Amino acid sequence: MKEKIKIPPHVFPNMEEWPLYQISENRNEFVEEVTKETRDQLLTRNKNNISGVIAKAIYDERIRIKQEPWKIDPPDEKSFWNKIQKKLVKRSLDKEKAEAAPVNKELLDTIVHRYAEEIVGTFKPKTLEFARKFTTVFLNRLLNTAASKNFKRLYSAKHRVYESLKVDGDVEKVRSLSKKGTIVLVPTHFSNLDSFIVGYGMDQIAGIPFPSFAAGLNLYNTGYTAYFMNRLGCYRVDRRKKNAIYLETLKMVSKLSIESGVNNLIYAGGTRSRSGELEQKVKMGLLGTAVEAQRAISEKGIAGKVFIVPVIIGYHFVLEAPYLIDEHLRRTGKEHYHKTKDGSYSIRRALKFAWNYFSQSSEIRLTLGKPLDVLGNFVDEEGRSYDQFNRELDIKDYFLTDGIVAKNSQREREYTKILGERIIERFHKDNVVLCSHAIAFTVFNLLKKQNADLDIYALLRLPAEDFEYPIKMVEDAMASLVVQLKKLAEEGNIRLSDEINWETEKLVKEGIRLLGAFHAQQPLKYNKAGNVISESFKLVYYYHNRLDHYGLEKMVNWGSFLDAHSEVLAFADV
Repeated sequence: MKEKIKIPPHVFPNMEEWPLYQISENRNEFVEEVTKETRDQLLTRNKNNISGVIAKAIYDERIRIKQEPWKIDPPDEKSFWNKIQKKLVKRSLDKEKAEAAPVNKELLDTIVHRYAEEIVGTFKPKTLEFARKFTTVFLNRLLNTAASKNFKRLYSAKHRVYESLKVDGDVEKVRSLSKKGTIVLVPTHFSNLDSFIVGYGMDQIAGIPFPSFAAGLNLYNTGYTAYFMNRLGCYRVDRRKKNAIYLETLKMVSKLSIESGVNNLIYAGGTRSRSGELEQKVKMGLLGTAVEAQRAISEKGIAGKVFIVPVIIGYHFVLEAPYLIDEHLRRTGKEHYHKTKDGSYSIRRALKFAWNYFSQSSEIRLTLGKPLDVLGNFVDEEGRSYDQFNRELDIKDYFLTDGIVAKNSQREREYTKILGERIIERFHKDNVVLCSHAIAFTVFNLLKKQNADLDIYALLRLPAEDFEYPIKMVEDAMASLVVQLKKLAEEGNIRLSDEINWETEKLVKEGIRLLGAFHAQQPLKYNKAGNVISESFKLVYYYHNRLDHYGLEKMVNWGSFLDAHSEVLAFADV
C-alpha cells in the first residue's frame, strides 16, 4: 500500500500574523510610504530634469489611453492627465528652478500616489482559504482526473494533490529561514499558472506563507479573476506603462514589501520562457529591490534578513507551449521561419484531446534550490552567510561606506548582477530531469543528426509524418543519454528524478506517455508497429530545450544509433 505523504505544519498557521496581512490592514499608510519614498528617489535622481521626466510620463500616458485602452482603466484617465499637463505647462515649464521645484514635487506626489493606489493590492484571509480549496480541486482535476476511475477523489483527500504536485529540494532549510527573515522566491517561468502553482506549493505543501507577486493588470479585466487577485496580496502591474515614474513606483512597492517582511515571488527572466529552456539571463529591475531592501534593513538596524530561494518548476506539459515556441521561432528566425498551417484538425482529434485531458495522470515538480543571501552566498539553517571558501561573513559589511551603511546605487547594481548570475547557475544545477525532458532531448537529437545539413528552421519544416524511429534505437540512445546525465548529477551540475533510474524500456514508455500529454498534437507517440513517431517536431524541440546548455548533445554519439538501425529508418523526402 502506497504510503500517505506527510505534510509539515504551517510555519505561521495564523494568517493575521503574516506581514502581508499587516500591510493590507495598514494599506493607506503603506501607499503613503511608497509615495514619499518614490517621490524623493525621483527628485534625487533627476534633480536637474524632473520637469522632463513628468512631461515624458504625460506624453506616454496620453498615447496609451488613445492606442491601448482597457476596460479596467479608470474612467477619469484622460481628464487626470490633462490636468497634470496644464499644471506642468503653466507653473513649471520655462520657470526658474526655485519656482518650479514645489510644483514638480506636488505633481510627482499626485502621479506617484495614483500609481501606488493602482499597484498595491489587499490581502483577505477568507479569500485565501477559499482559494486553497478551489486550487486543490483544480489541481486534482488537472493532475489526477479520471486516472483513478473515481471522480469523488477530485473533491476529497488533499494528499492526492501532494502526490502529484511535488515540492522537494531544500524545503526544511527554507522553512527554517522563513522564521528568520523574508523569503524571496525566484522561479523559472514557463506558464501563466506558475505563480499560483508556486504560491500553492509553498503555502499548502511546504507550509510557508503565501508570497506576494506581480500580476498583470489585464487579469483584472474579468470579474472572477479580479475578485481573487484583488484579495490575495498581489500587486498589479500594467505592462503598457513604461515611463520612469511608474517603473520607480513599482520597484518601490516591491522593495518596501520585502523590507516589511512580506515573502515575495520575482521572476528572474521577467516573462515566460518562449523557447522552453531555462533562463540564461536576468532582468535587474525587481530583483534589485531585494538588494535594496537588504541594505535598508541593515541601515535601519532592524532584525531580519532577505533570503533568495531559486525555484525550478518541472512540467511534463505546458499548456501554452505551441504558442510560446511559435513566438520564439518568429523572434529568432524572422524571415527564416515560416509557420506551417496545421491541416490536421478534426472532431476526432478534438475528442482525443479531451480524453487525454481526463485520462492521463501527470505531475508538477517544484524544486527549492539552495537558499542564498542577496549577494549570492549560500546560507545555513540559521541564516548565516558563507563565502566561497566557507567562511562566515556579515552581509552588513558589504553596504558600508566610510564605516556606515549607506546607499550606493552603482554598488547595488553590481550586487544585483552577481546575484542574477548565481540564480541562473542554481537554476541549472538544481534543475530536475524528468523522463519527458529526456525522451524529447533524445529524439530531437536523433532528428538533428539525421538531417545534419539543415538549420533549425528547415528542420522544423520537415513533415513529421515521414519520420519513424525504431523503439530499440530510441531506447539505446536514451540509455546512453542517461549515462551522461548521471555523470552530470554526480558532479552536482544537475538533479535527476527517480524515474531516470528505471529500466530503459519503462523510462522511454513513461516519458512518451507524459510528454505534452494534453496537447492536441502529441509531440511523441507509438505507431501501430510500436515505433516512435511525432505529430509536432516544434513541440519536441520545445521540451528538448529544457536540457539545453549542458553540452549533452556532444556527449552522446547520436550517429552511432542511426547507423546501427539505418536499414529500418524512414528518411524524409526533402
